[in-house]
Amino acid sequence: MIHRVSSGACQEPPDTIIILGDERMNVYVEQAKRELSGRSKATGLKTSEVRRLSAAMFREVRSEPMDTVFGYCRDLLEEHSWELGVIAFDWAYRMRGQYTKETFDLFESWLLDHVRGWGDCDDLCTHAVGELLCQFPELFDRIAKWTGYTEFWMRRAAAVTLIPALHKDRYSAFDPFIISDALMLDGNDLVRKGYGWMLKTYSYKEFDKVYGYLKKNKEIMPRVAFRYAMEKMPADVRKELMA
Repeated sequence: MIHRVSSGACQEPPDTIIILGDERMNVYVEQAKRELSGRSKATGLKTSEVRRLSAAMFREVRSEPMDTVFGYCRDLLEEHSWELGVIAFDWAYRMRGQYTKETFDLFESWLLDHVRGWGDCDDLCTHAVGELLCQFPELFDRIAKWTGYTEFWMRRAAAVTLIPALHKDRYSAFDPFIISDALMLDGNDLVRKGYGWMLKTYSYKEFDKVYGYLKKNKEIMPRVAFRYAMEKMPADVRKELMA
């Protein structure tokens, strides 16, 4: 139900928003806070528990337009809470059937404004943003630009966003090595691990290509990225590459 202090012709979707003058309060934010009251990652709250709550709450909004649901996600993210961020990113991924190319602008803004660490980066990028790339591989050029950002999570995002497309064989329209080339000598270990993870995933599909790439770059690739990339290769191949 909508409660209004001031009158007006504009109507909001029922059962979702409480309006107090100019102040809007997303009732899903309040619901999540109640359900998670007193619990946080610091007190042992697990991601799986938050995802179960997210799935239950999503049933209330699943039939609404994507833009409306993304509005709820925005309100959740603006609470600057890890738990509510997990719900926001989960809901964004669950709306994947309605994605358009223009959805990229919103997801990019979330990366810039609401992500600060590798965990949130991976959550958003290996689900919602990664799925968007699967659907619209032409977005690769825009993702590749993230390799030049000063924020380390944006550079990591450039690599880990490719992982769903690699798993699903949806990478024929772009070259993953463009990303690893750009990040090759990155000074941040989390970025190095990110592109190493991407190369490891790529090796499941294109073993010979990744093997050749690692052999060619073994003298310059940072050890942490190199080890991540070859982690699932046969023992004899790993031994050869490390020699």
